[in-house]
Amino acid sequence: MAKIRLYRGDITELEADAIVNAANSSLWMGAGVAGAIKRRGGDEIEKEALAKGPIGVGEAVATGAGKLAARYVIHAAAMGPDLITDEEKIRAATRNTLLLADELSLRSVAFPALGTGVGGFPPAEAARAMVDEVLAHLERGTGLELIVFALFGSQTYDAFEAELSSRPLPPGVTIER
Repeated sequence: MAKIRLYRGDITELEADAIVNAANSSLWMGAGVAGAIKRRGGDEIEKEALAKGPIGVGEAVATGAGKLAARYVIHAAAMGPDLITDEEKIRAATRNTLLLADELSLRSVAFPALGTGVGGFPPAEAARAMVDEVLAHLERGTGLELIVFALFGSQTYDAFEAELSSRPLPPGVTIER
């Protein structure tokens, strides 16, 4: 049984095995989600991330979570250092984050809406790409029991809610709002 949860609020407040950073491929942490993670979790997260980078756009790496309630931060490179993204980059970053979560034997992971902040990607298109990847991953089988979409702002929340409401779910998967 797996659950997808929609959460409106600050991803850094969640207790999960991992929270996902909407990263650039150089792994420096500037504004948006990355800035919030760094402010709340501490500079050590960025220092560890920089030591693992750069990575390819679409790839993901894990670091410790500093002072956050999570065990890990997974840095999903949904854009290059130019901070430009597109659907394929968001799909690859989502897919590789889920694969890394399985490699780490995680039970829960919380995603922001990748690419919709500094990347400027439309929330509805990000929702479609990310929900596609999450549902495909759940259908293939995973150890993940909870996938959270931690969404900041009503437009982004509404886009993910609409996308999830319009989809048939794999057997055993439920949505929690």
